[in-house]
Amino acid sequence: MRFLSDNMASTCPEVLAAIAAANAPDAGYDGDAFSARLDGAFSKLFETEVAALWVTTGTAANSIALAALCPPYGGIVCHADSHISADEAGAPEFYTHGAKLITLAGEGAKIDPTAIEARLSLIRNDVHRVQPHAISITNATEMGLVYTPEETAAIGAFAKANNLAFHLDGARFANAVARLGCHPADLSWRAGVEMMSFGFIKNGGMNAEAIICFQPERAREIRIRRKRGGHLSSKGRYQAAQILALLENDLWLANARKSNAGAARIAAAAHGRLVHPVEANELFVRVSPSEAAALRTKGFAFYDWTPGLIRLVVSWDQPEAEIGALIQAIKAL
Repeated sequence: MRFLSDNMASTCPEVLAAIAAANAPDAGYDGDAFSARLDGAFSKLFETEVAALWVTTGTAANSIALAALCPPYGGIVCHADSHISADEAGAPEFYTHGAKLITLAGEGAKIDPTAIEARLSLIRNDVHRVQPHAISITNATEMGLVYTPEETAAIGAFAKANNLAFHLDGARFANAVARLGCHPADLSWRAGVEMMSFGFIKNGGMNAEAIICFQPERAREIRIRRKRGGHLSSKGRYQAAQILALLENDLWLANARKSNAGAARIAAAAHGRLVHPVEANELFVRVSPSEAAALRTKGFAFYDWTPGLIRLVVSWDQPEAEIGALIQAIKAL
């Protein structure tokens, strides 16, 4: 019974059907009929004109976007536990050709304007120090917390006031929107976000993520960087078809609601053991080594996060029987 990661989830049937439907001759790279529909589909979703480009991994989505927002000699402000800082093997630095990550602490992997301002105040404005050029946040965060529209807009206002670009890592953006019940625009461009990665793989996709440019004129640069970085698939229609299938009838949102709901049920059973509030589909639960061993003996798979702490991730396709079994197992500890 796997609670290791939503990356291990299956591909949802609608996506598999869309891949099969796209399995016919068409133009190569992003010249196909499916890719041509992405701008319109995302513009409708966000209620503003955008340019949308598929890539095959979240790492590529984040790194290519950041490379367009920050020069090689610049700095990117982010949380120390953010995916771009802790889990991408230096890919943002690689794609930007040397930009520095300026990391901050913050409860639940969140940052705020006060913390950003305090950190940047330590950087002298001279040639000897790397100067900040961008801010990057993750929603939902790596600890499963969600930035509200107000929190996002506060960072966006700080970024604008300080001439900093604003990037959003949306690997679990669907979970954040599902949690808050707000419009996707309220967590993105209306809050000042200029470019974001929109995650689909954790939420029912196979191998397709999207880079959303809220300034459509920047799409040409992203296309060049995507090609140069090795992420322009020659049969990109299969990536585009996946994304369109998940956008249709808000399947991306329905899948996120499923995983959030499962996590909320487990959270109720684990009350008192939780390190952070459960706002998306991740839980961080205090257990002793013997308790962790007992859970594994019963067939549950999960990651040890830090000593005495495990991470549980509920996927969109998590069987109800597994969720129920885990709830009973936690109660029995």
